[in-house]
Amino acid sequence: MARIIIVGASEASRTQLSRLLASSGYSVYRLCAFSGELRRALTECEDGIVIITGGLMDARPDDIAADFGTLFQFLLIGRPEALEACESPQVFKLSYPCSGSAVIGAIEMLSQLHYMRLPHRSGEDRKLVEAAKGLLMQKWSIDEPEAHRRMQRYAMRHGIKMTEYALTILQGGMDDA
Repeated sequence: MARIIIVGASEASRTQLSRLLASSGYSVYRLCAFSGELRRALTECEDGIVIITGGLMDARPDDIAADFGTLFQFLLIGRPEALEACESPQVFKLSYPCSGSAVIGAIEMLSQLHYMRLPHRSGEDRKLVEAAKGLLMQKWSIDEPEAHRRMQRYAMRHGIKMTEYALTILQGGMDDA
């Protein structure tokens, strides 16, 4: 399931949206109020869905989408004038006020788009990656999501596929994950 980050100037709207998502079975990765917080969360998270509710005080949704649009799906929920000010085709827009079912429908659509963008491994490749994660978990006493993140970051930094890195780990070359 895609990690969801909610960002907006109003704490009440962030909390309300988080509760709506939780009641529909979605977990929220992080709540943010400012663009600096959001940018840190996006860097940590690496991919997922960003819901911008009402806008940001210190950044434009267009700018955030331009920087992170290849990794994240964006949903802007706001008044019509705020939606018109956002020109990025990477940002999906939902006019406020809107129903909870409209928000959940948009999240379901963005989740599907997110899933379609993810690489899908064959059964053999998946086994290699899982075995390598197991070794990392054992060596560094970390959980599975952390092992996955470390492998993903290493592979991205070095321009290789995770499967290639998994083979390296399994062959004993895992010193700098």
